[in-house]
Amino acid sequence: MKNHSNTPFAPARMPFFYGWVILVAGTIGMLMSVPGQTVGVSAFTEDLLLDLNVDRDNLSLAYLVGTVFSGLMITRAGKLYDKIGARRMAFIAGVLLGGMLLYLTRVDILAELFQQLSWISPVVATFILLSFGFWGIRFFGQGMLTMVSRNMVMKWFDKRRGMANAVLGIFTAFGFSLAPQVLSRIIEQLEWKGAWVALAILTGLLFTIFVLIIFRDNPESCGLKPDGRMRSGKKRRKRPPSLPEKDFTLKQARKTLPFWVFTLSLSLAALFVTGITFHVVSIFDTGGMDESIALGIFLPTSLVAVSLQFIFSYLSDFIRLKYILMLFVAGMLVSSVALVIFAGSSFAYYLLIAGNGIVWGLYAVLIGVTWPRFYGLKHLGAISGYSLSWTVIGSALGPYFFSLSIKYTGNYAMAGLLCVVLSVALFVLALKADNPAETV
Repeated sequence: MKNHSNTPFAPARMPFFYGWVILVAGTIGMLMSVPGQTVGVSAFTEDLLLDLNVDRDNLSLAYLVGTVFSGLMITRAGKLYDKIGARRMAFIAGVLLGGMLLYLTRVDILAELFQQLSWISPVVATFILLSFGFWGIRFFGQGMLTMVSRNMVMKWFDKRRGMANAVLGIFTAFGFSLAPQVLSRIIEQLEWKGAWVALAILTGLLFTIFVLIIFRDNPESCGLKPDGRMRSGKKRRKRPPSLPEKDFTLKQARKTLPFWVFTLSLSLAALFVTGITFHVVSIFDTGGMDESIALGIFLPTSLVAVSLQFIFSYLSDFIRLKYILMLFVAGMLVSSVALVIFAGSSFAYYLLIAGNGIVWGLYAVLIGVTWPRFYGLKHLGAISGYSLSWTVIGSALGPYFFSLSIKYTGNYAMAGLLCVVLSVALFVLALKADNPAETV
């Protein structure tokens, strides 16, 4: 498919720049990953606890195991993406994501079969089967499908990459925020098994047909150029290089300080945000606030995040990314301090909203535009995939790390304090996180 970019139609014959279609397609691809995202899985949690031989601790642990193994494999998926392109990878991811969703609807039946064929107890069998299922939807959904969809859009835009990332991020953020409510209604109508079957048909059949028709890996294979035709003759504001003069390999990228500063910052943010999200009710309970106040924090945080994402996605075309990274880490520091001093005070409450809003908003900016600008497009899948594997593992460890804090100290201040220390260290390192292409 990578070599058949003009099938079933030639994008170059379109009366407009096909990159805008790719932007829409990439956004749809990101939204199709919802069944493998935490926001998508959380809607099924209570039903799984009721109908399967698993308690809350084992369900969380199965999710952690599946997510960690998913993260460990994303780098290989990124290298494969570099070889076969976006269309094949998205098709594979969609089909297998649909297949894994169907598999999850049969976990209870498979657990009974396990019990009949071996000495394994139904509890252990259910845990193993769920771990495998969670690995599948996390790897093919959160891992492969998001990586492929985002990278495809980034390849079709150069000077307008920040703007494209802003549009991609805003619609994705709104889609993810609506997902729990939409999925809950589907579950009410079809029950949890029927909902997963419906999602399997959507991702594994309808979406993959869409991929075969619409997805294209890059503009060059279609006889086009990134951005389409841009107006010339006007004096444009000076902007940093949108692509390096040479493409870095993954091995070369890993030898540069900026790669690790950006990757570890994104990973710490994933750990922190998922930890707070997973335990948000408990965190607010330690501060004497009820569940309605705890859940009410997400709307104002999202408003801050979407606003900053739009602004800084645009500004990323004109300013050095290390300045955005420094603000990103500063937001993490603010949230961490709020967690340390959290005792039901309105001051800590608003600090948490502001800090998390900064982190949520700038995360989407940095994960989208950093790797193409710093390291080029040739090995984009391998480089972004390797970085994403660290981020996914961070997101898996966050809830468990926070649970240890409450278990052994009675609150979440210890988790916040460690994040304060790490944020300060990363902020100092961010001062040196210049574009490596400008220093070689």
